[in-house]
Amino acid sequence: RGDENGYVDIDWDTLGFGLTSTDYMYKMKCFKDEEFAEGKLIPYGNIELSPAACVLNYGQGIFEGMKATRRENGKIVFFRPDGNALRMKKGAERMCMPSPSVDQFIDAVKQTALANKRWIPPPGKGSLYIRPLLLGTGATPSVAPATEYTFLIYASPVRNNYFKEERAALNLYVEDQFDRASRGGVGGLKSITNYAPGMKPLTKAKNNGYSDVLYLDSVTGKYVEEVSACNIFIVKDKIISTPPTKGTILPGVTRKSMIEIARDQGFKVEERQIAVEELLEADEAFCTGTAVAVVPVGSITYQGKRVEYRAADTNSMFKKLLSIYVGIQNGQIEDKKGWIVEIN
Repeated sequence: RGDENGYVDIDWDTLGFGLTSTDYMYKMKCFKDEEFAEGKLIPYGNIELSPAACVLNYGQGIFEGMKATRRENGKIVFFRPDGNALRMKKGAERMCMPSPSVDQFIDAVKQTALANKRWIPPPGKGSLYIRPLLLGTGATPSVAPATEYTFLIYASPVRNNYFKEERAALNLYVEDQFDRASRGGVGGLKSITNYAPGMKPLTKAKNNGYSDVLYLDSVTGKYVEEVSACNIFIVKDKIISTPPTKGTILPGVTRKSMIEIARDQGFKVEERQIAVEELLEADEAFCTGTAVAVVPVGSITYQGKRVEYRAADTNSMFKKLLSIYVGIQNGQIEDKKGWIVEIN
């Protein structure tokens, strides 16, 4: 079903950040020691896997997240899809997997977005969240790389806000019992293995009224790393700081963009270790990620102490950077960096 404007017949105003089944998904396969050949669009639905598939038994899988957005002029755009493609290639290498080329990746996400065009929300109502997956689907009874790989992409329309707080600021809980990642591990990749272990601390935090969990480093437990689904920045005396991407935190595409935007505006940005005590002294804090976009932090709780930030201050660093980021995405500010990729 659809309406006269080519949209699917759903209430865009009640859109959540959940899964809505769309029309098509994309599938491409290759065998070990080969390269991915041309894939194809297929109807959205379940996939069949061997019970001995490496991804099911040993977690050989990585994924990406990106958004297709509809502008007021009708154009459909992606934001820096090459960043996602390159991150998948790097992740695949670490996980002993072949991967699509950057061109194959971008072409596939474009095809998926266009095939599901009627599910892309009207301007300002949300976006089409696109989830590329690279999976070791070949059967392997022993701990070894799969013999066959599948690159899949599915999509779902989502609201702009990942968190239920809508535009309110996040309340974060600093987790000091559980670690997210360790040195030499895969914390810097979008490996599927990174996410299930975080469900227990995240569930505990949400049950206690927090938005999300902020993890500390696994070696000393003294330094800030990242939130379970986004990167974190703090601001003190107009200097912006964020933890460095040295293998234990995800090198976020939005994180990288905010650093570039801030430096272009003449602000000082430091990528450095941030002691947890610095959170208690910061002027403001905000989080970045494809799903969350850029969202302010209203409070952080650490070992029973709660610190609140001036999240909604109109003169905040967060507001200045957000306005530029949003302006580039929706076309109100000229994209001089080639970040916006049109797909129609």
